[in-house]
Amino acid sequence: MTGSNPWRSKPWWCQPWSIALTGCSWMALTYWVLGLSVWWGLAIFPVVVWMGYFLFVWPRLMRR
Repeated sequence: MTGSNPWRSKPWWCQPWSIALTGCSWMALTYWVLGLSVWWGLAIFPVVVWMGYFLFVWPRLMRR
């Protein structure tokens, strides 16, 4: 897919705002449950990687 906007073909639940909202909600919920601890860091690590990939890496790969 070559084009200037790779998000056009994605449904609403796979848009940047929904990815960011879901990730931030998960981080807030786990912080509320676990507090600021090592467990919280372990719980949010995969979410941060997921958000980073889909918000920054994937769009650049699709534009190439």
